Amino acid sequence: MALVTPRSQRWRLLATHAALIGFIVLTMLPLLMIVSISLRPGNFAGGSLIPKALTLDHWKLALGLSVMGPDGQWQQPPFPVLQWIANSMKVALVSAAVALLLSVTAAYAFARMRFRGKGFTLDALLLLQMFPSVLALVAIYALFDRIGEFVPWLGLNSHWSLVLAYSGGIAQHIWLIKGYFESLPPELEEAAAVDGATPLQAFVHVLLPLAGPILAVVFVLAFLGAMIEYPVASVLLHDEAQLTLAVGSRLFLFNQRYLWGDFAATAILAGLPLTLLFLFTQRWLVSGLSAGAVKG
Repeated sequence: MALVTPRSQRWRLLATHAALIGFIVLTMLPLLMIVSISLRPGNFAGGSLIPKALTLDHWKLALGLSVMGPDGQWQQPPFPVLQWIANSMKVALVSAAVALLLSVTAAYAFARMRFRGKGFTLDALLLLQMFPSVLALVAIYALFDRIGEFVPWLGLNSHWSLVLAYSGGIAQHIWLIKGYFESLPPELEEAAAVDGATPLQAFVHVLLPLAGPILAVVFVLAFLGAMIEYPVASVLLHDEAQLTLAVGSRLFLFNQRYLWGDFAATAILAGLPLTLLFLFTQRWLVSGLSAGAVKG
């Protein structure tokens, strides 16, 4: 027997679809505006959503190519955008790998081992993480300025100092991985011990393969945080060639020099690595985010 949908329910279904389409349009509107600005002649933020004329000059400048200016002279790229993106990728990849290594080992200790001060240390980590890094900018600058006198490659204007600074914000990652480890039955490690495995072997060959989703989540969060972080990077990095993209992007809108078109092309170009990373890890992100909150 065929089911007949009541008219009121059909209207509800249509209204739901209309609301979802409207939400998608509102979500995509800022991106479409940025794409439109990057394709307009000149560096103007205002104008219609659909450009009257299209140009790829802003994209060429963002890619480091010269373009013919309106006065017939060749215009050089104003800033080394590709170098900034490479710097950001370098800092983000290394700091995310270091943060993942530190957080996964610390989380294993908090989840499986017993030692004095365990609860207090966990609470202290969570409390310290609640304070933003902006409050410690003066201390961070003074600390790395002093370190640079003895170890120059860890001082100011160095990517390695930025990696070291980012690697300290792992408290939330420790809590996330700790909750995931506690959701795994300890009998797995006990069975590995019966077979002759050491605690390190059980950790590497039993727990880590099962913790793949949460490790992907932590890596993506640490990578994204390093890519978009501004305050600490603006304090530690000075030379234009050493800047990350988050710090260098402010130069497009500085001293009444508002290069909106170049800025829009740079923003889209910088978003491509993040988009590819999310597409590559999306199957682990959903399961990892849900599983990490099972127990804590």
